[in-house]
Amino acid sequence: MKLSLTTTGIIFAILAYFSFSLLDTIQKTVVIYHSIFQILFLKYFFTLFLSMTESYRKNNHNFFKTSSPKLQITRSILSIIESGFFVLSFRYLSLADAHSIGSLTPVIVVALSAIILREKVNLKTWIAIFIGFIGVLIIMRPGLSIFDPKSLIPLAAAFFLSLYQIVTRKVSEYDSSETSLFYTSVVGIILMSFLVPFFWQPMQSSSYLLFLGVGIFFSLGIYFQIIALSFAKASIVQPFHYTLILWAIILGYIFYNDLPDLPTVIGAIIITLSGIYVLNIRSKSA
Repeated sequence: MKLSLTTTGIIFAILAYFSFSLLDTIQKTVVIYHSIFQILFLKYFFTLFLSMTESYRKNNHNFFKTSSPKLQITRSILSIIESGFFVLSFRYLSLADAHSIGSLTPVIVVALSAIILREKVNLKTWIAIFIGFIGVLIIMRPGLSIFDPKSLIPLAAAFFLSLYQIVTRKVSEYDSSETSLFYTSVVGIILMSFLVPFFWQPMQSSSYLLFLGVGIFFSLGIYFQIIALSFAKASIVQPFHYTLILWAIILGYIFYNDLPDLPTVIGAIIITLSGIYVLNIRSKSA
């Protein structure tokens, strides 16, 4: 039986987010013993490799040329900040908590687009945005003794990821995806080269295997995502981002014996539903 293009895209989207979930599972262990800068340094080397392989596959020999260098550098710095916050959140929070709060990103993107880009947002969407933030508050529980200030870390990551996606949308009008990957990797490698020596943590025998796993699953996640978007529309692929929460619960329990409490599950469901609603509205207005 031959699969449709959309079905093929969905399968690769699921594989992409499962790969990212495995990546985060490994990063949760790695970040305990090593600095986030060591992890990011490795990931940007793999990003550089991916940008070159994609450029070769698409026969794009001018991938290193950009029409918007300032936007590319801004985008790259935002990528470094959001990645750093997300990796850091795994040191202090469970995978489920970090991903549940981080999944507010699509909602924040729409809110910031209305503020920064002056995009029109209807009342129903603003209500969905408000409900999404309520979901985060249910997970974080501010004002209660159980509140952990470290839960603000993935929220900061979601904020900077939202800014990154807004800038990426603008950059995509001028440059190809492989050009953006190239500049993200180069800027990341340069900045990490200055920071890593000051935050270097000694490598243990198991570290090399863990770092290899980070590189492999990071590359697979991006590669599967590229394939998914080549078969199916972004509006179809994007909602599968929320499978990260499901994988986070499963993998968190298997490897770290973490199970989310009831408020976290309720908050995650609220964030997911509000996010899918917002994505659906955006796809119809696009």
